[in-house]
Amino acid sequence: MWRNVLALRQVSQRTISTASRRQLENRVSEGQKLFQEDNGLPVHLKGGAKDSLLYRTTAGLTMLGTMYAVYYLLVSSMPKKPN
Repeated sequence: MWRNVLALRQVSQRTISTASRRQLENRVSEGQKLFQEDNGLPVHLKGGAKDSLLYRTTAGLTMLGTMYAVYYLLVSSMPKKPN
């Protein structure tokens, strides 16, 4: 039983240790250059096709939701006719 406890202790110490972390390349300056260049695009579209798709999807869903809300406001404002 003590062998399992010691093994667990050893594994937990290895995963928490920061000595073996890989160093990531700092790419902040690349992003700054991309977003600061003057190419006539708005900031929310400078990320490329993925940003454009996300923007259009969000705009489309917003329009559909607005139309749905207006439709149900109109339907609920009309009283039902008694049979």
